[in-house]
Amino acid sequence: MHPSLLQDAGCPKEIPHNEKLLSLKYESLDYDNSENQLFLEEERRMSFLGFKCLEISRWVICGLIGFLTGLIACCIDIAVENLAGVKYFVVKQNIEKFTEVGGLSISLILWAVLNAAFVMVGAIIVAFFEPGAAGSGIPQIKCYLNGVKIPRVVRLKTLVVKVCGVICSVAGGLAVGKEGPMIHSGAVVAAGVSQGRSTSLKKDFKIFEYFRRDTEKRDFVSAGAAAGVSAAFGAPVGGVLFSLEEGASFWNQMLTWRIFFASMISTFTLNFFLSIYNKKPGDLSSPGLINFGRFESDVSVCGLLGALFNILNYWLTIFRIRYVHRPCLQVMEAMLVGAVTATVSFAMIYFSNDCQPLGPDQSEDYPLQVHTHTHTHTHTHTHTIVETQLSPFQSTIFLLFCADGEYNSMATAFFNTPERSVRSLFHNPPGSYNPLTLSLFTLTYFFLACWTYGLTVSAGVFIPSLLIGAAWGRLFGILLASITPDGSIWADPGKYALIGAAAQLGGIVRMTLSLTVIMVEATGNVTYGLPIMLVLLTAKIVGDYFVEGLYDIHIKLQSVPFLHLEAPATSHWLTAREVMSAPVTCFNRIEKVGTIVDVLSNTSTNHNGFPVVVPVAVCGLILRSQLIVLLKHKVFVELARSRLTQRKLQLKDFRDAYPRFPPIQSIHVSQDERECMMDLTEFMNPTPYTVPQETSLPRVFKLFRALGLRHLVVVDSENRVVGLVTRKDLARYHLGKHGLEEMQLAQT
Repeated sequence: MHPSLLQDAGCPKEIPHNEKLLSLKYESLDYDNSENQLFLEEERRMSFLGFKCLEISRWVICGLIGFLTGLIACCIDIAVENLAGVKYFVVKQNIEKFTEVGGLSISLILWAVLNAAFVMVGAIIVAFFEPGAAGSGIPQIKCYLNGVKIPRVVRLKTLVVKVCGVICSVAGGLAVGKEGPMIHSGAVVAAGVSQGRSTSLKKDFKIFEYFRRDTEKRDFVSAGAAAGVSAAFGAPVGGVLFSLEEGASFWNQMLTWRIFFASMISTFTLNFFLSIYNKKPGDLSSPGLINFGRFESDVSVCGLLGALFNILNYWLTIFRIRYVHRPCLQVMEAMLVGAVTATVSFAMIYFSNDCQPLGPDQSEDYPLQVHTHTHTHTHTHTHTIVETQLSPFQSTIFLLFCADGEYNSMATAFFNTPERSVRSLFHNPPGSYNPLTLSLFTLTYFFLACWTYGLTVSAGVFIPSLLIGAAWGRLFGILLASITPDGSIWADPGKYALIGAAAQLGGIVRMTLSLTVIMVEATGNVTYGLPIMLVLLTAKIVGDYFVEGLYDIHIKLQSVPFLHLEAPATSHWLTAREVMSAPVTCFNRIEKVGTIVDVLSNTSTNHNGFPVVVPVAVCGLILRSQLIVLLKHKVFVELARSRLTQRKLQLKDFRDAYPRFPPIQSIHVSQDERECMMDLTEFMNPTPYTVPQETSLPRVFKLFRALGLRHLVVVDSENRVVGLVTRKDLARYHLGKHGLEEMQLAQT
């Protein structure tokens, strides 16, 4: 291992994650097919009709992925709206009861307790049952599609906990959204459906067995992520672009139409079932979990707030890693955030004097079913609680502490699901919010969202980011109208709310092309495409100057060996000889069983590839997982009586063991069997990728990244193995503030 090119100057050594470390616990995925004799024989036996059937199967699987993802989104949406509606109704009734007798503190406590109770349930199932379901899951899926095997990221148990957890988080009033977790949910659905079995349920349906390998599974997970975006925002094209821009590191052009098909099925399924639930069958007007509403076509924000959000969340995450790492503490922190969110919301509503007339313009958002209850409290004038009952599917909004016939703008923003708050900021008419209300809301919600992201709950950052941006964008529009001579030309602050929402989300997650299309599809107006893209590019450039995107930050904090698009710009002076791992354990083409068992037992489980040599020149590469299957099935060459017999295996035997191959410790080999031989010729990859030892690091990186490799053999001028390049060898090098830096490898 080379000495670090930059010492950890000023970095506190007690921080357990340490940015200068890469974790050895993460394995790579085999995105390059092993074209051994078994694989080639199977492919050659398959007829043209067989290949067509496989292609049809891929379309069927993508359709199932879209259908199930849309169905899950529908269930989440209905559950959240109903639970939130019940919570708001209980709190409303309590406020009505205690306002008249001066006991609003009881209402505050009730609101905080209800929030904490919902959040507690969501945090417990994540912290104690499936920690992999925490957060939005987007960084984990991004790593998976990059080629990193994240433990338990696409398990059925993770999906169940993710769905239940996000329902509890949003219903608990946290500053989170349910859209981000839909991307993870779609990916898990894709991973399960495409394999035709569930290891969590120990069920094997004996279908789609051909697709049981990392290459095929990756393509379907890309489709699942796109279907999740489509279900969340009603943006099928945006889903495809998201999967391309933020997810898939390796893209197959033939895959594009299948992913788009899955995205279309997803948004249609959600739309169809929601129309039935709303008792309007066939009214397909709600294509996603969030509908921004349509904008009419009449037509310097930047990434500073996004960068600030990421920096604060970065240091908060480090604090959590150091001090809040026990499940019980994680649950307590989540409950605290839920209670504080309710308390802050109540205080902001109570002390707000932003009362607006409830006029005919609100008839759509507030269908008139108004009841008034006059009361007096510490304010000097009489106030009224105005209850507005929305449609059965929507949450009940009650508008507090204003005169008869008025509603509280702060309550509209705080006492609601985040999705409806975003919509109100986009579409409420001019004058619906005063600048002070928007300023206080932006500041408060910014810190609440920053504190919330990273809790041990299932939650996303998309909607909180949009809500923050919509608030300050609308504020910018109001201020611009007030300082210009002819304010009428800036009359619609909702359009600035849309631009601000895009800028804030772009500043946090650094998405450009895909987010532009998502916003265009969600608003139903292509007019805003160009300004939104310009804003997102500005936000990305400005934000990248200060700090990385939020997902990249959390990937780095987990010490994941993530490979970016290009090698560091200043790395041309490094060669394969300097970055490779050496010495390398090699096997002979015909190897003694005892030797193989000893090597697998004595080497780290992270050592997954072994060059095969004859006599010293490389002639193939075999994986640990393949050797495990061969030992399990005792594929040995018996030397007794000069007989050469070896059990015949098929690819099905390897697929049946995929993806959780047993450890070597579970394989029993007798002393007699140790003396047998194993012929690796039929099972090894006879054409592994190799590079000369003088190859530059950028060239090695490009080859490794573009082909989705797991191992790259380094040879000398005589084709002898001198080293092996893996993902971790490349991910060690990155461009820091002081030039090229090298991270150390550690078991974390």
